Amino acid sequence: MILKGFNELRVFLETPKNIVIIGHRNPDGDAVGSTLALRHYLDKKGHTATVVMPNDYPDFLHWLPGSDTTYRFDWQNNQSQKAIQKSDIIFLLDFNTLHRVGSDMQNTLEKYPNDFVMIDHHQQPDDMKYMYSDVSICSTSQMVYQFIEMNSDLSLIDKDIATCLYTGIMTDTGSFRFRSTTSLTHRIIADLIDKGAQNDRIHSNVYDANSYNRLLLLGQALSNLQILPEYNTAFITLTDEEKKRFDFQKGDTEGVVNYALSLKGIIFAAIFIEDKEQNIIKISFRSKGTFSVNKFARNHFNGGGHDNASGGRSELSMEETIANFSSLLQNYKTELETSCEI
Repeated sequence: MILKGFNELRVFLETPKNIVIIGHRNPDGDAVGSTLALRHYLDKKGHTATVVMPNDYPDFLHWLPGSDTTYRFDWQNNQSQKAIQKSDIIFLLDFNTLHRVGSDMQNTLEKYPNDFVMIDHHQQPDDMKYMYSDVSICSTSQMVYQFIEMNSDLSLIDKDIATCLYTGIMTDTGSFRFRSTTSLTHRIIADLIDKGAQNDRIHSNVYDANSYNRLLLLGQALSNLQILPEYNTAFITLTDEEKKRFDFQKGDTEGVVNYALSLKGIIFAAIFIEDKEQNIIKISFRSKGTFSVNKFARNHFNGGGHDNASGGRSELSMEETIANFSSLLQNYKTELETSCEI
């Protein structure tokens, strides 16, 4: 764990400040939940806090309390820039390096004259003046809860904060099934329920809001599933044409890679999604046991994340990317065979 400068930060925040809170590009449930929860908390402390996201997030997260006040840097650029320029400090949540916000927003942040606070659980974070970094914690939302606890302010957690934090923890732990989910995580979840988080409603809002086209897209993805049994590996592909055929919306592929990982004997899974607008193949990796997809993504696909969940990208074609991926597996055959989860 890295805990840097927080006594000084606590003193800095003793008087009202203008604060901007930023999550990563293509924000997921943890990025949205943690940023909104922190905004509600800071507002209750007398600050003026604004969430600025690099771009939009999936429809199934737009119901979260405070979502309607969030700025999008790509769409509401003037408002976003003004909020950043007025701010006394910026919180960076759920990402470990500035390039995770996209090049346009990165350029703005690199010119920012004041200080950053990083609260994040990804490996190899950039150095900031104020840092709370812990790769052992399952989600940034849990870290925000613990940040509030460090400030002796758990009594300030109301239903809105609890709802946002519960959503972030639930989505980043695969509904509490990943290995990073600890007994402490469950104790925190119990407290959030006591403070007003409605677990059944939250789960339904996130996971039971499928459109007809999203289910058809899932069917297409599963029909593209391929298994490499000699490497305990499975992968899924989705082309741009297939996405368009089923009216792809942001968030429609969330969690699809886990279907590949759910196969008996599979410890390494990937999904390759063509994005012709950016001219890349977006990749999500998942694993069980000791096989680190973080290292795999960093070494070969310009990515990274966690040991059992990471992302990457390829600038090759889909066919070339799959061929490259498949050829790399022979170098990891022993690791894949000896994972503790087989």
